[in-house]
Amino acid sequence: MENKIKVAFIFHKDNYFLLGNHFDNTYYNFFIKALKRNERLDVRYVKTESEFDCSKLKDNTDVILLWENSFFGMPEELTGIQNLEIPVISRMGDPSRAKKSKKLHKKWKINHYFNFFPESFFHKVYPKEFNYKKIFYGVESSLFKDLKPFNDRIKNKILNSGNIGNDKFLNKIINDIRNPKWNSYRCKILRSKSSKLNFVDYFSTANNDYVNDRYPLLLQKYQTAIAADTYTPVQKYWEIPAAGCLAFMEVTEKNEGLHTGFIDNKTSIFINEKNYVQKFQEYLEDANNPKWKEIAQAGNDFALKNFNNDAGVSSLVDLMAELI
Repeated sequence: MENKIKVAFIFHKDNYFLLGNHFDNTYYNFFIKALKRNERLDVRYVKTESEFDCSKLKDNTDVILLWENSFFGMPEELTGIQNLEIPVISRMGDPSRAKKSKKLHKKWKINHYFNFFPESFFHKVYPKEFNYKKIFYGVESSLFKDLKPFNDRIKNKILNSGNIGNDKFLNKIINDIRNPKWNSYRCKILRSKSSKLNFVDYFSTANNDYVNDRYPLLLQKYQTAIAADTYTPVQKYWEIPAAGCLAFMEVTEKNEGLHTGFIDNKTSIFINEKNYVQKFQEYLEDANNPKWKEIAQAGNDFALKNFNNDAGVSSLVDLMAELI
């Protein structure tokens, strides 16, 4: 085998997303587990205090990988990084932090960004000259094995889970003033509305027994589940079908959901704010129709193949190889 790419993955030691005990283990499974599984990499995990001297990496590192391009979960200072001739790759952080994150582009000498958002979405919040690669990740394959068969699951209810917004008039006004675009309701309008339907079972983000690596155990209880985001598809769009559920996916021109590759009535059921109730009822009124299982199975095959963490790491390694 050729020489392995020596990667220094930098993050703050108290970054709770990378400790393995957070309610959302997506990033732990990708960066801590899957990254070191790749045979093309020699990964060093650099857990920092509030400051890290990057000059220590000068003669023993091919690529610097940053947890993200903000101070969230990162040291406040990466001293000496300006003096290195080592490519720097960063995960694109939460788009709500983009305004402040732009200032770190030159300071941290970032060459390339990645995440599972489409490139068009990235360049809505970052300058066109910033380099970006779309990389899907989020399905830790071992967690989606041996789940309950489709026909043995709840079929008279639809699962809805995750963060939702407060749609009370006063709360919406306050949130729109504080954070007009990125507040919970504006980001999750359809998900929030769906939670109020009497045939939808809603589970919050963290206040249940299905956190950490146990989320697939919640999904396996239901034949169907909702993946909805106003601005762009997120992990639920592939976690839900990976667990064998028929996925009701919000796909619109605004959120560019087609970029995920799922196909309406083939690998999922597309919904929007105008037709979601109708689409739910079409399933509930004909729940025994074998076509739902066929779509769920096709979606399952597609999700497990294209969104697993090892495939994501492999795509990231290809980017590293290009840069060095």
